[in-house]
Amino acid sequence: MDTFHYLAIGFSQALQWHNILFCFIGVFIGTAVGVLPGIGPSSGTALLIPITATLTSMLKPEDAATSAIIMLAGVFYGAMYGGSTTSVLINTPGESASVVTCLDGYQMAKKGRAGAALAIAAIGSFIAGLFALIMLAILAKPLAEIALKFGPTEYFSLVVLGLAAITGLAGKSMPKALIMLVTGLLLATVGIDQVSGAERFAFGIPILYSGFDFITIAVGMFALGEVFKSILDADNGVQEFPKIGRVLPTRDDIKRSWKPIARGSVLGFFTGILPGAGATLSSFLSYTLEKRLSKHPEEFGKGAIEGVAGPESANNAAAGGALIPLLALGIPSSATTSVLMGAFMMYNVAPGPLLFEKHPIVAWGVIASMFLGNLMLLILNMPLVKLFAKLVEVPSKILLPIIVGICIFGIYAVQGNTFNLFIMLLFGVAGFFLVANDFPAAPLVLGRILGPMLENNFRRALTGSNGDYSIFVTRPVSAALLVVALLWIFVPVILKKRGKRVIVSEEK
Repeated sequence: MDTFHYLAIGFSQALQWHNILFCFIGVFIGTAVGVLPGIGPSSGTALLIPITATLTSMLKPEDAATSAIIMLAGVFYGAMYGGSTTSVLINTPGESASVVTCLDGYQMAKKGRAGAALAIAAIGSFIAGLFALIMLAILAKPLAEIALKFGPTEYFSLVVLGLAAITGLAGKSMPKALIMLVTGLLLATVGIDQVSGAERFAFGIPILYSGFDFITIAVGMFALGEVFKSILDADNGVQEFPKIGRVLPTRDDIKRSWKPIARGSVLGFFTGILPGAGATLSSFLSYTLEKRLSKHPEEFGKGAIEGVAGPESANNAAAGGALIPLLALGIPSSATTSVLMGAFMMYNVAPGPLLFEKHPIVAWGVIASMFLGNLMLLILNMPLVKLFAKLVEVPSKILLPIIVGICIFGIYAVQGNTFNLFIMLLFGVAGFFLVANDFPAAPLVLGRILGPMLENNFRRALTGSNGDYSIFVTRPVSAALLVVALLWIFVPVILKKRGKRVIVSEEK
């Protein structure tokens, strides 16, 4: 009954006219972000954080936080809807979670069934989104109540687990991911020490006393970095676009799709809860599952509608699942949720166990808004799918200058100085070269966000134990979390080495 009471409060907040507007703007832009190749949900969310600060400046602090997060969350799950459009039409995923959709979606388009593929993707996304939100409403608060019993020792170990999880699954090289993580943690130390008040690594430059702002780093690494990549990787060839044709799926399409949608929803949600797993892994798992369960596995890769329905449902359910560790534990599980966490903190709302106690209107308002957002996305994506498909044809020479302009305007509007514009440019250039050489951006941004939390809980734990470091391994929950963190890093490395040995032995 308690959950339904809070959910009712959330709907009363989400149904205010300005929040409905913010939700619509978020899901609309999110769909566009998903449709446009090269602009992922993390880039789109980072790009819009400064804009939300300007749009919500006239509201009360807590109302501003609620409206801003509603809009940014809309971008997150809206991009999951939109990512399927380019996968189906031009065999190019709009974001990484839609890679699997290319396999059968594009083949359906080549057979003149692009409309059916896009419609099933939208329906599957809607059902999966609703399932994820129901589970989110049921599980988030109980999990937060369990986490409230954590002390600084357990929180330190929980943050270590969050850092290890996203690092363990980010990029092709574990050492490179760890280098980026440590760089992010080092960036978090720049400024004034919150405990002693001493200057750290600011070198006497007053503007650095407040440290490197998260928004500046995120917009530079994600948005500007992608712009530079798009400029240098631009393909000026003429692209052929298949006709969409009939949008509504046939009765046979629905009959073949409902089971993959149901399985993808459940699989995607529970995969999304795992820190670092995310929507991309869930879509691959769903595709593999559907192919194994199918009576006609030979059809997969040649236009099987199950190969669209399952993965698209899984990646949308994973987006909802990924919000549970963020809202309940304060641990982001992907690059996009890292950006969302930074947005929470910008509005002085710390996600985690105390979120549901201190800021119930924000927490439940965001959850309730996602019900509305998914309904809006279904309405947008079914009849307007041909309109969104036209965005694919927008030339880069028009799109990229607009993105750069939004970056500059947004950072200057929030920071009010040109210094941060140069910092944004610096991180944009660095982000481009680093990502081009397989140094993932997400661990660096996550390190910058979680660095202060890691340090503060580490200090508090040692203060309580009189400097005894063994407290981290003698407390059962803390020790268990640290063991899981170590396994998350080293198990993939061990499996990779074993796989190489098997390949070498087979070659011999």
